[in-house]
Amino acid sequence: MAITASQVKELRERTNVGMMECKKALSETNGDLDAAIKLLRERGELKAAKKADRDAKEGLVAAKLSADGKTGVMVEVNCETDFVAKNDNFVAFVNELLDTVASSDAQDLESALAVSHGDSNVDAFVKAKVIELGENLQFSRFIRFDVEGEGAIASYIHLGGKVGVLLEVGCDKADTPAQAGFQDLVKDLTLHIAAAAPAGLNREDIPAELVEAEKEVFRKQMENSGKPADIIEKIITGKLGKFYSEQCLVDQGFVKEPDTSISGLLEAKGKELGDTLTIRRFARFAVGS
Repeated sequence: MAITASQVKELRERTNVGMMECKKALSETNGDLDAAIKLLRERGELKAAKKADRDAKEGLVAAKLSADGKTGVMVEVNCETDFVAKNDNFVAFVNELLDTVASSDAQDLESALAVSHGDSNVDAFVKAKVIELGENLQFSRFIRFDVEGEGAIASYIHLGGKVGVLLEVGCDKADTPAQAGFQDLVKDLTLHIAAAAPAGLNREDIPAELVEAEKEVFRKQMENSGKPADIIEKIITGKLGKFYSEQCLVDQGFVKEPDTSISGLLEAKGKELGDTLTIRRFARFAVGS
């Protein structure tokens, strides 16, 4: 049967797939719109699979908070080229994906991919976009924070979506998160995390193998020093203090006031607000890393 321009237009509007792909699908399904959509989805699965082994190290990080500041989600969606990452179509796609998973109760990437979208799910939404953009796209990371007790979730997106931060700051009093001083603090903390890239919240969060590797570097630096082994170990312990101050968020010097540690900043701001403030957790996504 003859396929009309209006049929092709409708299919394109519903799928965002190219005109020629739409016309071909309609021809093969005798103009049956639903069957054509199914066929395009099936082909999208195949095309996405063919592209899945191509590097996708560009992309965007995006975050969204609930209106009450009690829940926040952050996603990383990758593509192959910076050109696509800056494309309005891709940006709109990432925002739609973010809105979809933020409005769900997904707790991890696997459940986020299974969230309903249109007449299918987020995973199929991503694969359908592969057809349209012609690049390997990956919904690679997802995290969700829900406030535990009193406190608030904050987020920050840096460098046009290249770096993102999600943060939970806790307190004891229910009215503290509404205070301007608290809100300024959490904003500063997200900016600090984006800039300083801490490896963990505190010393317990730093992987043991990373600490041992650092110790080994120090030992090699001192192996010809002639100092006794016990003295060397004491020196290494001292050097680890600097290592932790560079890697642990609470030990780092605040980027705006390097002589003040983050733990010191929290203590001072807590006294100012008449409350006890703690950083409960954070996540920092950098595109492609």
